Amino acid sequence: MFEKYKTYSKITNLWAIARRYFVNNFYDGMLTVLGILLGFFTMILKEGQSSVDTHLVILTGVGTSISMFISGITGSYLSEKAEQKKIKEELNRAMLITEEKDVELDDDVNIEEIEKAMLTKLSNNIEISRNSNLKKKKKRSKNIQEKAETFASIVVAVVNGLSPFLGGLVALIPFFCVSVAYFSTFIISFSIILVCIISLGVFLGVVSKESILKNIIQMVFAFVLTLIISIFLLS
Repeated sequence: MFEKYKTYSKITNLWAIARRYFVNNFYDGMLTVLGILLGFFTMILKEGQSSVDTHLVILTGVGTSISMFISGITGSYLSEKAEQKKIKEELNRAMLITEEKDVELDDDVNIEEIEKAMLTKLSNNIEISRNSNLKKKKKRSKNIQEKAETFASIVVAVVNGLSPFLGGLVALIPFFCVSVAYFSTFIISFSIILVCIISLGVFLGVVSKESILKNIIQMVFAFVLTLIISIFLLS
């Protein structure tokens, strides 16, 4: 069983695709929930409140994470399925054109050979028609390429939905530990998000064999930019 799925992964280059989806959507999930947290954070800064009820923060954050989970799974699966169907149709069309070129006849082909081929084809068609009712009921078995593509679509859809969901939950960890969120609770949450972003930057740098520092700076820049714009606009 494991070897079969390992073969499917090699055929579709699954792990590279899944890795890309996970990093991007985990990052998106954290930044999305970060925006929600900043909305509550500005309530403390602007309205002079000393605390916020964590139930409001958790319900809002978890609800958003669940939405990202469902939309990620359904959107990815449907788009991947449609894309693979398109590729398959283009491949079949290309194979049909190739076959038609292969059977083109030269001008000096013997007429008797053509008639013999036509009679043979007619005989075969009659034999096929006798078993057509049985064959219609039988589901065509998928080849290994089709099975691999189906497996990859399912795995990628799960990763695409699960990664932003987990990213959102990671940002909410401090709020699950307290009943009332204070200024320090938000600072801890922001610190966790920052650590995760730095870790993703390191991971991308190792995978791409590029500058780790460059990847970290790029991802942290988006984090800081989100903080500045959100606090400025919401304040």
